[in-house]
Amino acid sequence: MQVVITAVGPDNRGLADPIVHYVTGQGANIAEIQMYDHDEECLFAMLLRMEIEGSQLPAVEQAMAEIGRLKGLSIRVWSPEARGGPPRLAIATTYRPEPALALLRALRDGRVKAQAAVMLGNRPHCRSLAEQFGVDWHMIGDEAGQADHERFVHVLDEYQVDYLVLARYMRILPAAICWKYAGGRIINLHHGLLPAFPGLRPYHAAYASRMLTYGATCHFIVPDLDAGNQIIYQSTFTVPPGMALEDIIRLGQQDNEPHCLVEGVRRVAEREVQLHFHRVVARARS
Repeated sequence: MQVVITAVGPDNRGLADPIVHYVTGQGANIAEIQMYDHDEECLFAMLLRMEIEGSQLPAVEQAMAEIGRLKGLSIRVWSPEARGGPPRLAIATTYRPEPALALLRALRDGRVKAQAAVMLGNRPHCRSLAEQFGVDWHMIGDEAGQADHERFVHVLDEYQVDYLVLARYMRILPAAICWKYAGGRIINLHHGLLPAFPGLRPYHAAYASRMLTYGATCHFIVPDLDAGNQIIYQSTFTVPPGMALEDIIRLGQQDNEPHCLVEGVRRVAEREVQLHFHRVVARARS
C-alpha cells in the first residue's frame, strides 16, 4: 500500500527524525522524501511517501498522531488505496461556474469515478451549483473574498477529502496548505497553456502574442511555485485570424476549460498518473 505522510509546523530541531525512524523501524520502503525549512516563515514541512502492508496503516496513523502531539506538528497520513471506494473530492470555486458544473455532471454520470464530498468558495457565486447537486457548501471568504485558510483546512479534514480540486479558484494557496496536502492531492485548472502563459490573464497574453491556438492546463499544485512539470492534461482550441478576444474567452470558458478539468480529474481519480518528486508520472500497474 502506498502511504503519504505530511508534517507541517513551527521550525525546530529534530522534527523529521522520529517520523523517519518510526517508518523505517516498521520495515517501510521509502520511495520519496522532501523537507522544507523556511527561516523567514519559521516553518518546517515534510513529505514522506512509502510502501507498507495495508494492515500496518492503523498503527502508523496512531504513531504519527502521537509524534505530532509531542513535536507540535500537524501530521496527516493518507493513502489513495485505503478508502476502498471512490475518492472524495473537495471542489473550490470563486466566480466562474462552468468548470465546477462540468465536473459535477461528470461525477453524477459516472464519467469520473469519484464523489463530490464538499464545495467551498471564497465568493458565493457557485453556491447554487452545490445546492443543485446536493453537495454541502461552505463559504470560506469574507466580503472582500479573502479566504479563511484555517477554516479551509478544517473543512477539508472534516470531510476527509482525498483530493482538493481548484475549479477556477482565484486565490493563491499558502505554502502551509500546499504542504499539508502535498504528494499530488491538489489539482488546479489554469485557464491558459503552461508554461507559456501563466498569470491571471493568459487569454489576453496569448492574444497579444497573436496566437491562434488557445488552451487550458490541469496540473498538480506543489509548494514550490517554480517547480514545473506538474501538468496532468492540456486541451486546446484553434480560432480563425481576427476573432475578437471576447469571443475567444467565451469559447475557452464555456467549452475548453470544463473539458480540461474533467479529463484531468479523471486521470487522477482513476490513478492513471501520480506525482513523484514534483513530476507527473504514469502509475505503475501491478
